[in-house]
Amino acid sequence: MNFSSVNGTSTVTGNQRDTFITAVTKNVIVTALCISINYINGTLVRTFREHQIFYSNPRYILFVHLVINDMMQLLLTTLLHIISYALYKINVSFCLILLIITITTTLNTPFNVAGMAVECYIAICMPLRHGQICTVKKTYILIGLIWAASVLSILPDLFILLATEPLQFFHSRLFCARDYVFRSTYSLRKRDASHYVCFSLVWFTLFYTYFRILFAAKGAAVNITKARNTILLHGFQIMLCMLTYVKPMFEQGLLYVLPNQNLAVRFTCYVIVQILPRFVSPIVYGLRDNTFRRHVGRYLLCKWSISNHPESVTMSHMRPTMKLH
Repeated sequence: MNFSSVNGTSTVTGNQRDTFITAVTKNVIVTALCISINYINGTLVRTFREHQIFYSNPRYILFVHLVINDMMQLLLTTLLHIISYALYKINVSFCLILLIITITTTLNTPFNVAGMAVECYIAICMPLRHGQICTVKKTYILIGLIWAASVLSILPDLFILLATEPLQFFHSRLFCARDYVFRSTYSLRKRDASHYVCFSLVWFTLFYTYFRILFAAKGAAVNITKARNTILLHGFQIMLCMLTYVKPMFEQGLLYVLPNQNLAVRFTCYVIVQILPRFVSPIVYGLRDNTFRRHVGRYLLCKWSISNHPESVTMSHMRPTMKLH
């Protein structure tokens, strides 16, 4: 997984460098997308917190965990992208902390989506056992396992770095990208192997759950049809997330078509690989779900109506009068 795109290696490539106007434009685009997506996701998280109906449902717990994880990931990648333009080089130790958290949250997304696909499969294909298998306690255990798997995936890179680099390296300054920090050949080999395993497991889970739900759709029930569509959308999001695994080949393909647009291609890859999957999450899981959409709609409508309610206007005029007495 080439995480160079995480922190905007479009800043400089070889002797090429963005002009000031181009750099400002790219950062404005990235910042605007980050604020917009995180505002939508923040509304979904607040809706979850203010309605206890969601607390006991594993599906919504996994969904909110995915949203919070994506908010963290998007905030960090945007920060790294801006740093790559504003500061270019930063302290290695600080960069290491940012990279570890960013990579961990990036790895969490496909695992979380796979877990939601399994929950959907159990709900459709084993409805009588769903309440026993998918409990709130087991859901939080699954979330813990997701974080553990992601952290264990990056820890070997950290150990290899500590074993192969001198102490002065951690006090130096460099461009904050994964390939510049974890530059050992051992890290590259381990990274490729772990990514192949992760790629295979996640896609096997999606294919298995989809076809099991497909075979269960003999009655052509509406819920099963919706579940199949949800699994397909799971697959679409996973495909976007998995672009991170094949990012070098994806980027090389675009460079073959557009050989003279190196910086533009790298920035496009960054937006597609790191930002677009985070935009899909609230649409796939939040706005498509009837219960969640209804509560989000009520929250937004109530917020608007309270600010525009005649009584609020009347009270605002009454407060000065009360002070005069």
